[in-house]
Amino acid sequence: MWVRTLASGFAALGVLAWTVALVGCAKHADFLETRNQLSTISRTQDQDHQRVDAVMRRLEAVERNKETDPARPRFDDLTARFQKLESRLAKLEEAASQASAKADASTEPRASRPVKQMPSAEPTVTVSGITPTSAFNLAYNDYLNAKYELAVAGFQRFIKDFPGTSLTPNAQYWLGESFYNLKDYGRAIQTFDYLVAEYPGNEKVPAALYKLGLATAETGDLGRSRKNLKRVLEEFPSSDESKLAKNKLAEIR
Repeated sequence: MWVRTLASGFAALGVLAWTVALVGCAKHADFLETRNQLSTISRTQDQDHQRVDAVMRRLEAVERNKETDPARPRFDDLTARFQKLESRLAKLEEAASQASAKADASTEPRASRPVKQMPSAEPTVTVSGITPTSAFNLAYNDYLNAKYELAVAGFQRFIKDFPGTSLTPNAQYWLGESFYNLKDYGRAIQTFDYLVAEYPGNEKVPAALYKLGLATAETGDLGRSRKNLKRVLEEFPSSDESKLAKNKLAEIR
């Protein structure tokens, strides 16, 4: 009798262990599936961020040459493409946030070792329900539509809410451009100066130096204007702004 009872106990323990193993496997499988979804979303975000950057560069080129290039692409078409990509990125960021929350919920607290997740192209942390990419694009769209006062407010809010993203130097630059278009040259100079000082290796530095040359010329400080324009020629001779700086220097000599 005692042997049968003991045997029955071992059998019950075996069934319990088998059940726990099945539950653990199911949770692990869910976690792996969620992790794969995050990885796929991250790759798609990377690709779309590259497309957004490409469209932004084309928009900037049109902005620089809009008075001299009669064969430029239609500005409205580029803006529409930018807005379409913005909407797609916002949806991807929302999906990434949901997948990340699902992964957190499915991870067991006593996991033997943590699983390293793929980083996303931009942080998905939101402030007041908006992601960094969406906040930047809202302000940039205001700039594209010549709503410069709204753009100033939008970029200032972005810099305050998201000070550490890869878009922050861009926001600083377009804030300066917005001030410049409002003919607020003093604040434009301060903004471009800050960008050059705080982000010396950023790709926006040549453009910021060139715009410093224009803004200081508008204020009558031709000596400082020439200094900034010469920096473009000397430090960034292969940049798009180099030729523009050379032409401007020829005007103010």
